[in-house]
Amino acid sequence: MNRVFKITAFAEGCSALLLFLFAMPMKYMFNDPSFIRPIGMAHGVLFTIYIIFAVILKFTQNWNFKKFAIVCIGAIVPGGTFYVDKKYL
Repeated sequence: MNRVFKITAFAEGCSALLLFLFAMPMKYMFNDPSFIRPIGMAHGVLFTIYIIFAVILKFTQNWNFKKFAIVCIGAIVPGGTFYVDKKYL
């Protein structure tokens, strides 16, 4: 389960960076919104899966509230999942 969570965390982090560093500049700087929907959808799905895995691991591995909160907040901050992976997983 940890390996799948780490892969999901990496994919979620990459999708967030793609959304913020590629799709949004394409929309607002080059007036091309065609990348927002697919990348945004992928990011949303990966974010949801990441949070579900975090909840499952909190209960199966008896994480304390601080670790659980940091892991969840890591999904909100762009690139935060990379930090969480290195420091907490």
